Amino acid sequence: MDISIYFKPSERFGNSRPEWPANSIGDGLRSHTKSFPSLEGAQIAIFGVLDDPGHARPRACVHAPDAVRDELFRLFMPNVNLSIVDLGDIHPGASAADTQHAIAETLAELIRMNIVPVIIGGGQGHTFSQYLAYEKLERTANLVCIDARFDLGDPGQGLADSSYLSHIVLRQPNYLFNYSNLGFQTYLVDQPGIELMDKLFFDAHRLGELRANMADAEPVMRNGDSLSVDMSAVRRSDAPGTSRPGPNGFHGEEICQLMRYAGISEKITSVGIYELDPTTDQDAVTAQLAAQMVWCFLDGFRSRTNDLPWLDRKRFTRFRIPIRGHEQELVFYKSTVSDRWWMDIPYKAEQEARFERHHLVPCSYSDYRMACREEVPDRWWRTFQKLS
Repeated sequence: MDISIYFKPSERFGNSRPEWPANSIGDGLRSHTKSFPSLEGAQIAIFGVLDDPGHARPRACVHAPDAVRDELFRLFMPNVNLSIVDLGDIHPGASAADTQHAIAETLAELIRMNIVPVIIGGGQGHTFSQYLAYEKLERTANLVCIDARFDLGDPGQGLADSSYLSHIVLRQPNYLFNYSNLGFQTYLVDQPGIELMDKLFFDAHRLGELRANMADAEPVMRNGDSLSVDMSAVRRSDAPGTSRPGPNGFHGEEICQLMRYAGISEKITSVGIYELDPTTDQDAVTAQLAAQMVWCFLDGFRSRTNDLPWLDRKRFTRFRIPIRGHEQELVFYKSTVSDRWWMDIPYKAEQEARFERHHLVPCSYSDYRMACREEVPDRWWRTFQKLS
């Protein structure tokens, strides 16, 4: 499929390419100038979205792509062998559905080509567009959102940055296997929303819990297929230029750590960074942070080792733990390469085709220690309920 029909060169960097420093990202990538760049050999594809779903009058987040590019292209490459392309910008279609279609088709094609797309700019309602890509691929997917809210919206609310999750959950046929929220703030989430997360066996991690131990987010990222980031999840002192700045949130170094976890994850195949408002961004601090977040993702990506139990069991040590009074024994795998852990969740044989990518669940050493105490980890139980 020819995805070039959806793109135009960046308004700021498409006509003339600045002289970026040697070995910088801007100096090393292939960009969309007079013609669409070749995708041959590409590993990462960056593109901007100049659209804001659910808002008749687009907010300033549609101007974010070039603001982030200006900071990102100045940074030095994390690895000279990393092949990156800048596809330019997807401009709004005649309708919101047109833009969704263009983004979803682009993402699906890039994923088919084993290229990881990184979306910059626009409203977080395009998380729905990310989901549609996996629907087009007919692939069940796990969605990870770094967000202070769940964005379920009100009953009957149209697609927007505050309601995209309900549109994904209610979509039929549904290809969402799991939703994980990282960094929700309890006072911004109502009790029915928390109860719905439990009812659907989704997992949500409070900001305070994660900040006490950021390593808890690594298995969550390792289990994700698609990552959506609301820049408002970062506190205002570190990211003043967002659509809904607040006094609390992740620190700048913490959000970068989360992005590196995402880069290391072999399963993450699409990333979106949304809700950045350049018009309120003091000294381009938020654009700088977003650029450094992309850099940390790239740095993690170059460290991928295809460390997956279903690819090569010989690289893993198997542990079988019986639980007293429980008919299922717990099976763990530990990588001899990275020392990372997975749990093997049993499921019905007739569901093998649908769930073959989801029964081996990333976990932590603490989950294994819990099982050794004859306690069933919450992560195991939630997945078992979905597979049953």
